[in-house]
Amino acid sequence: MTALRSTLDTSTPEYATNRDAMLAKLAEVEAEHAKAVGGGGEKYVARHHRRGKLTVRERVELLLDADAPFLELSPLAGWGSDYPVGASVVTGIGVVSGVQCVIIGNDPTVRGGASNPWTVRKIFRACDIAWENHLPVINLVESGGADLPSQKEIFIPGGRLFRDLTRLSAAGIPTIALVFGNSTAGGAYVPGMSDHVVMVEDAAKVFLGGPPLVKMATGEEADEESLGGAAMHARRSGLADHLARDEYDALRLGRRIVARLNRRETGTAPAVAAPPRYDEEELLGIVPDGLKVPFDPREVLARVVDDSDFDEVKPDYGASLVTGWARIHGYPVGVLANARGVLFSEESQKAAQFIQLANQTDTPLLFLHNTTGYMVGTDYEQGGIIKHGAMMINAVSNSRVPHLSVLLGASYGAGHYGMCGRAYDPRFLFAWPSAKSAVMGPQQLAGVLSLVSRAAAEAKGKPYDADGDAALRAAVESQVEAESLPLFLSGRLYDDGVIDPRDTRTVLGLCLSAVHTRPVRGAGFDGTGFGVFRM
Repeated sequence: MTALRSTLDTSTPEYATNRDAMLAKLAEVEAEHAKAVGGGGEKYVARHHRRGKLTVRERVELLLDADAPFLELSPLAGWGSDYPVGASVVTGIGVVSGVQCVIIGNDPTVRGGASNPWTVRKIFRACDIAWENHLPVINLVESGGADLPSQKEIFIPGGRLFRDLTRLSAAGIPTIALVFGNSTAGGAYVPGMSDHVVMVEDAAKVFLGGPPLVKMATGEEADEESLGGAAMHARRSGLADHLARDEYDALRLGRRIVARLNRRETGTAPAVAAPPRYDEEELLGIVPDGLKVPFDPREVLARVVDDSDFDEVKPDYGASLVTGWARIHGYPVGVLANARGVLFSEESQKAAQFIQLANQTDTPLLFLHNTTGYMVGTDYEQGGIIKHGAMMINAVSNSRVPHLSVLLGASYGAGHYGMCGRAYDPRFLFAWPSAKSAVMGPQQLAGVLSLVSRAAAEAKGKPYDADGDAALRAAVESQVEAESLPLFLSGRLYDDGVIDPRDTRTVLGLCLSAVHTRPVRGAGFDGTGFGVFRM
């Protein structure tokens, strides 16, 4: 056994300060998440219920197996924009009839479920996850189509949704549409391009153009039922495969369709998992407030990995990066975790080797971020930090095993890339409320701009405005700080959600379960490999 031994003292003032700061950040995140859960608000939810309809989250709950967890994705999409938090759609992973599925559900209490620019981005992300992990997709459809005032940001990219549905089907990944209400204009192609379609009688309305558009385009007077009603599509057009009596019947039929998919998971089954030896509640007080003080990621691992058991690799080399092997909920993982923030040449080379080892053994990789980036300075440039950092980024880019990333603290500069940030396509990426990510820290960025401005003034022979410089630095620091926080980043779908640190093990377990529905293969297995490493 190589069990981690925690030295965390939960009785110190520092721990209490860290915990209080984390709880305050969590409260802010939970308040914003409550807005997404609330949909259009009490007034519109009540109106929806009066019409005899279920909310999207009620539909999801009834679709899932009893007591099955639901890993919601991107719940804060649209935060800070002109659109409601949550982007008018719910997406996530859950078990339906024993099968892990990606679920996409329009929220009809928000502008009739109309799609805004963040809606389509959120759905694209859900489809990417379905594609990468070979998970069936279930669309819970009730949408008035595109939010017309913002059509310029929806129409061109929005066609990808239909492309994704057909590509998923072509890859043998089932797609299912349960239609509860309107599915109009481009939205009509969601059931039109799905493998299996269920429509609710007297409720579902699927047509390319509703009565007003038909009247304007052709002069024809048409009613909604004959134009696109569920009964018509079940008996005349053939678009509906199943005609449901009501919403509950539609969800029952959806579960039966999944049960008949004959899905078999061919990935690695998890080993028997022992819980960590340390209390997950203690994760609240590990990360210092402000991120200027380093923390030991082993304290996090001791409360996340099975039995707190961790086999560290190269513990005495490149000490700013912890690498090693563990299991989470019985699934093997290779871990790369920042220890002291800065990545030097030794850490970069250590990471590249470890990533190759993980690919050799078909082991998924978990990246725990707390880095300010790669080290700068004359000695480090002469020592080859560029080529060594490039070596690490090369390894991450060409690794073929699944990557999972969790931003615990800072994730700045190229260090964000080397630790498999969003641009490097991790299967899943989550953030703690304590995380921050930007090209560099706010003070450093403001300072760089100040020095550049000062040098420009001197080159032109002009006096430098010290008061203006101070105002500029303050403004830049404030802007960069605001734009590096988890709510801002999650609102733009740069992560898959901001999670409570205490849920980290559960979230990672659900992700690894999704990853292992198919065999994991590393680079080199199918003729692929790594690029040229600059030595």
